[in-house]
Amino acid sequence: MKKLLKYLLRTVGALIGAVILLLAVGFLVIKISTVRAEKKARALGGPEVKTITTEGYTFRDLNKNGKLDVYEDSRKPVNERVEDLLSQMNLEEKAGTMFFSMIGMNGDGSPAESPSLSNPFSFMFMGTTKMILQKKINHFNILLGTGKKEMAAWNNSLQKLAERTRLGIPVTIGTDPRNHFSNNPLASAFAGDFSQFPEPIGLAAIGDSLTVAEFADIARREYLAVGIRVALHPQVDLATEPRWGRINSTFGEDAALSSRLAYAYIKGFQGDTMGPCSVACMTKHFPGGGPQKDGIDPHFKVQKGQVYPGNNFNYHLLPFEAAFRAGTAEIMPYYGVPRGIGMEEVGMSFNKEIITGLLREKYKFDGIVCTDWGIISDWKVFGRTIMTARCWGMESYSGEDRIVKALNAGVDQFGGETVPELIVRAVKAGKLSESRLDTSVRRLIRMKFIQGLFDDPYVDENKAVEIVGNPAFRAAGELAQRSSVVLLKNDTIDKKAVLPLKKGTRIYIENIDPEVAAEYGQVVKKPSEADFAILRIKAPSGVLKGAGILGRLFSSGDLDFREKEKSKILRLIDKVPSIVDIYTDRPAVIPEIAAASRGLLANYGCSDAAILDVVFGVFNPVGKLPVEMPSSMDAVRKQKEDVPFDSENPAFRFGYGLSYHN
Repeated sequence: MKKLLKYLLRTVGALIGAVILLLAVGFLVIKISTVRAEKKARALGGPEVKTITTEGYTFRDLNKNGKLDVYEDSRKPVNERVEDLLSQMNLEEKAGTMFFSMIGMNGDGSPAESPSLSNPFSFMFMGTTKMILQKKINHFNILLGTGKKEMAAWNNSLQKLAERTRLGIPVTIGTDPRNHFSNNPLASAFAGDFSQFPEPIGLAAIGDSLTVAEFADIARREYLAVGIRVALHPQVDLATEPRWGRINSTFGEDAALSSRLAYAYIKGFQGDTMGPCSVACMTKHFPGGGPQKDGIDPHFKVQKGQVYPGNNFNYHLLPFEAAFRAGTAEIMPYYGVPRGIGMEEVGMSFNKEIITGLLREKYKFDGIVCTDWGIISDWKVFGRTIMTARCWGMESYSGEDRIVKALNAGVDQFGGETVPELIVRAVKAGKLSESRLDTSVRRLIRMKFIQGLFDDPYVDENKAVEIVGNPAFRAAGELAQRSSVVLLKNDTIDKKAVLPLKKGTRIYIENIDPEVAAEYGQVVKKPSEADFAILRIKAPSGVLKGAGILGRLFSSGDLDFREKEKSKILRLIDKVPSIVDIYTDRPAVIPEIAAASRGLLANYGCSDAAILDVVFGVFNPVGKLPVEMPSSMDAVRKQKEDVPFDSENPAFRFGYGLSYHN
């Protein structure tokens, strides 16, 4: 037996060693090929931009010709500068401008050129130098970031690299939300140094336009400090289907509330007019991505249909109408295919009736339309597909023909893609005219001029340290976290409300930092030793079959706990009077837990301290439910995906919320 065990250990050791060796060799090969590609790409770049003074006027000589061009002259009207630059751009430069690509960065703020084990997403990114100098791309989505000073340094490094392009076109950096306590792993992953507010659904629980405008203004200032100029938000979809996995990024299911908050949000980021101090909002997902069949998100091929069984298509347009009134600079359509409403059944970005007919012609929107990420080509790692293109209705078409279809539908830019060569090929093949590209490129470079990027794209790294996450901004975020908490239940014992608890109460805790809890009560090790238990749980979620590893990042499936998990929670509640706080990224079906608990709270992204401040009465709860809480899964299944407030006998209605001081 000992010999067998030794043999197995040696075998396992040998296998582990072989895997490590293969990984090391693989990374070495990647590194060598990346360095070669980087050298090749750098060879395509020209000299850096010089500052020249002519007749008392100082300008940046972006195209390095030693003279003042119209597009280099900040005194000229924006439209004249746009047309001058456009006339100098070649086909490849126009094509590169029409892509909003994902990009990586190193921990020290230097541009990422090769995959890194420290960044799990880096295998999906092309090297920075290659994208800027070879692919001519100048719009980037930064997914993972690092420290605030490093992010500012990274922006400056990118802008310096962009100066080496033929025309010196500056880089535009965009991001998914970064200022929320809880984060979608695909949407910026870590708030890091940025101030932390509740999720957008939490802002809806507060329901105050001034709070939302303050949040947006704070986020705007933090974005600008590190060089971010496009917010890939707000998400103004209506959460009329409670099983949908993206509810936490919406303002809830009520169109009137969502419209009011969307308007304040966009004004906070952009101001009354777009300018150098504005962050452009890319409002999404037109024409409203909430009514997904059975709540299954169309990121995944297992479900592609956007449905309207209640004939409520126009209701989902209302928040976008508010966004247009606020002057949103950009719009992002969604992946879903409109089913059963008489439109071509292709994804929204390929749909001419949606983009040209509805958005451009009916609403007169002449801003930038950028597709959602990855509708043209598959995402691959080491040549292996990890996610197919979300090109629903266009699966049988080539990437080139998908691009032609989308541009003919009326979009301007392709998100999450790095294939400008497909546009070049389509033009040369006669499938697209270069004048069609000019229409879109004109919009894209105009925004760069309006935001002042051609005149000064750099940021002050020391000021970034002072601005991002400063005490005043963090305090505003902390207040918003507490204000978003909704008190759903507060039992009485001997005619006295259970909450708030008295400071020093003996408490048993689960999923709460003991050091934080010790500042409020006497933390005990066993439920039997406690006066009350306080547990934090997350709304139920299942695994979406057929969605792969990426599908696990999305909440999906039924809204009730499985029996094993529910029984565990109820056993604790049976042992000791319990206060339950549930993170409701989606509405939860929890009738037994609600009935058994002595106090029940819903949160939308907040710290342990924020919850305990409410539980112990340091902060009076004021939040109101931005969505209904269904009473059963049977009621959920009977709901219509596009209709709000249609849950049968909901456990807690929209707008419900208790307070200690009425």
